[in-house]
Amino acid sequence: MNIAPHPSMRIQKLTIGRENAPLLVIDNLVADPEELVQDAISKKYAPPQSYYPGLRAKAPLSYQVFLVGELRTLLCDYFELEASSLRFSMCHYSVVTTPPAQLTALQRIPHVDSHEARGLASIHYLFKADLGGTAFYRHRATGFEYVDEARRSTYYPILEQELSGPAAPGPDYIHADTELFEQVGAQAGVFNRMLIYRRNSLHSGAPTRGVPLPADPASGRLSINSFLA
Repeated sequence: MNIAPHPSMRIQKLTIGRENAPLLVIDNLVADPEELVQDAISKKYAPPQSYYPGLRAKAPLSYQVFLVGELRTLLCDYFELEASSLRFSMCHYSVVTTPPAQLTALQRIPHVDSHEARGLASIHYLFKADLGGTAFYRHRATGFEYVDEARRSTYYPILEQELSGPAAPGPDYIHADTELFEQVGAQAGVFNRMLIYRRNSLHSGAPTRGVPLPADPASGRLSINSFLA
């Protein structure tokens, strides 16, 4: 697969909340996103060994090559990374499928993908329907918008108490503010848009309420999710 940049790629350099964690929003990422959709449709999907609420299949290696080739300088400059260390630890087609009523407690709240300060996560939206985007949060009790190694011992004991108390969230994906978390930013799921942020930022997918979540990548909430640093 020959993946090329879109001639009208648009890059926004943003920050998240009070703690100003960096966020990149890239619209019109690839020249032919439909080719990726068709490739995704051809894959076999399986539940991942993680809390991801859906199914995953490996994305093509050429996609990783494209991202590193096109975005290396941007990522290293904006996220203060060393160019020689930029590599992928995960790159998958992902389809959110879990109904709200079947979510575990940890799937109902924002999460971090890693506590490393330098690791990045990206999501590349490949659906056209109104299936929701991604939101970022502040934990009210601690004021944390990210959880790194230094904050783990403070954050998780408090969160554990909260999840067993009266403010524990009901069976739904988190949307907007709750008793435990304040939303500090959100980006819509726009076809061929990519978000890139630090893996230790508190975030959550925000599927549109009341909309079915089919497992078919042709009609479902399809994205490519990657971890890199």
